[in-house]
Amino acid sequence: MTWIGQIWGVLFPPDSYGCLSLLPPLIAITLAIATHRVVASLLAGIFAGACILASGNPITAIGTTFETHLWTSLSDGDHLRVFVFTLLMGAMVGVMRQSGGMEAIVNGIAPLARSRRGGQLTVWLLGLIIFFDDYANSLLLGNTMRPLTDRLRISREKLAYLVDSTAAPVSGLALVSTWVAGEIGYIQDGLTGTPLAESTTAFELFIATIPYRFYVLWALLMVPLVGILGRDFGSMLVSERRAIRETAASKSSGTNPRGDTSQWPNAVIPVLTVVLVTIILITATGWQAIAEDTTIERTALNIFGNGNSYLSLVYGSLTGLIIAVLLGWWNARIDLENLKAAASEGAIQVMPALAILWLAWALSGITKENYLGTGEYLGHLLVGSVDVRWMPTIVFVLASVVAFSTGTSWGTMGILMPLVVPTTIQLLGADQTQVSAQDPLLIGAIAGVLAGAIFGDHCSPISDTTVLSSQASGCDHVAHVRTQMPYALLVAGISVVCGTIPIGLGVSVWLVLPIGVAAMVIWLCVVGRQCSHAGD
Repeated sequence: MTWIGQIWGVLFPPDSYGCLSLLPPLIAITLAIATHRVVASLLAGIFAGACILASGNPITAIGTTFETHLWTSLSDGDHLRVFVFTLLMGAMVGVMRQSGGMEAIVNGIAPLARSRRGGQLTVWLLGLIIFFDDYANSLLLGNTMRPLTDRLRISREKLAYLVDSTAAPVSGLALVSTWVAGEIGYIQDGLTGTPLAESTTAFELFIATIPYRFYVLWALLMVPLVGILGRDFGSMLVSERRAIRETAASKSSGTNPRGDTSQWPNAVIPVLTVVLVTIILITATGWQAIAEDTTIERTALNIFGNGNSYLSLVYGSLTGLIIAVLLGWWNARIDLENLKAAASEGAIQVMPALAILWLAWALSGITKENYLGTGEYLGHLLVGSVDVRWMPTIVFVLASVVAFSTGTSWGTMGILMPLVVPTTIQLLGADQTQVSAQDPLLIGAIAGVLAGAIFGDHCSPISDTTVLSSQASGCDHVAHVRTQMPYALLVAGISVVCGTIPIGLGVSVWLVLPIGVAAMVIWLCVVGRQCSHAGD
C-alpha cells in the first residue's frame, strides 16, 4: 500500500487542495471551447472554485463568488485602470473612424501592403515597433490594422494571431519595456540566498537567457514565416479560406473604399500621442519610484522598468482621445455631438471584452496562493529526484501548464522563479564543486520559466492578453484561441525537441537556434497549405 500513499501524497499534499485546485480553470477552459459561451464558462469555473473553498457548500459558494471573488477582481486598482484604458482606447478608435482617420491609414499603407503577404508582414513590423507594452501593442495594432487586413482578405483570426504572437514576446524581450523590471525582479527573488547571490546579478542572468528563450524567439519568427511562405494549417487555414471567399463575394457587389488619404493625421497623431505620453509618464513615474532608493542605479532600464505602466496607459489613452476629438472637430469639421456619439459607440464595442477580462481575472485570483494555490501545487511537483539535464525541458513544460491553468504569465513567473533558480543551483552543485552563473542548464531553466509562461498564456482562453487581442481584432474569442493554439503548440514542440532537450545534452545554443528556424520552415512547407494564389 506504500505506492498508494505516495500517489495520494502527490495528488493531495498536506495543507493544499492538491489536484482539486486544477478543476476551476479546467472546467472554464473545457466549457469555453465546447460551448463557445465564454462568460458562462468562466462563471462556472469561478463557482466551482468557490465550492471547493467552501468545502462543497453551494450556498456559501454563491455568496463568496460575488462578494469575495467577483467584487475583489472588479475593485482592484490595476484592473480598474486597465478597464478605463480599454474604454478610452475604444472611444478613441470610434472617433478616428468617424473622422476618416482609420480609412486614411488603410489607404496610405495600401501601396506598401498590396497583398496578403505584405499585409501580414506590415502588421508584424508595426508590432515590433510598439515594443514597450503588450496591452498597448494589442489594442493599438488590432484596432488600427483591422480595416487594412479586411481589405486584403486576411481573416480576423489571423489578425488576432499576428497581434497576440507579437505583443507579449516583443515586450518580454525588450530591454526597455513594462515587463523588464518584473522579470529581473523574479530572477532576483530566486537568486537570493543561493551561492551565486554575491557573484552575479539578476540582470546578467536576464541578458544571458535571451538566446535560450526558444518559444519567445521562434514565435516572433513564426509570424513573418507564415506571411512570407503564404502557408497555413489547421483551423487557421479554414478561417483564411473563408475570409477570401466572403470578401471576394462582398467585392463583387460593387462596394469599394474611398481613395482619399487626406485625413491620415486624424488617426496617426492620436496614436503617436498615446505612445509618446505613455512613454513619458512611465519614465516620470519610474524616476520618481527610484529617486529615494540609493541602491538602484539611475539607468534607462531601471527607470523605465520601475514606471507605473497602468497609470501611464490610462492618461496616455485619455490624451489620445482628446487629441482625436479636437482633430475630428477642427480638421474633419465634425460637430461635437457626432464625435460624442462615435466615442460612445467605440467604448460600447469593447464592453463584451471587459466582461470576459473581469471574469478571467476573478478566476485567476481563485488559483492564487491565498486561495487554491494552483500554481504552487504544480510548481512543487517539480521538487524531487530530477536529473539536472532535464531541468530546462521540465521547467518549460511546467511553466506552460501553470500559465495555461491560471491565465497569467506574470503570476507564473512569480510562482516558479523563486523555486526553479535555487533548485537548479542545488542540482548543479551535487554534480560540480562550483556552480557557474553561465552554466547553460541554469540559464536554460530560467529561460524556461520566462518562455513557458508566455506560451501557456498564448494558449489560455482566460488570459488577459488573449482577450484583448481577440477584442481589438474584432475576432470571436474562442475562434482566436482555437486558431492560434496549433501555431503555438507547433512552436512549443520545436522549442522542446530542437531547443531545451539539446541544451540539456550539451549542444551549443548557437547551433540550436538555426535548427529550430529550419524546423518551422520545413513544417510550413510540408504540412502548410496555401489559402489562395490570388492576391498573394
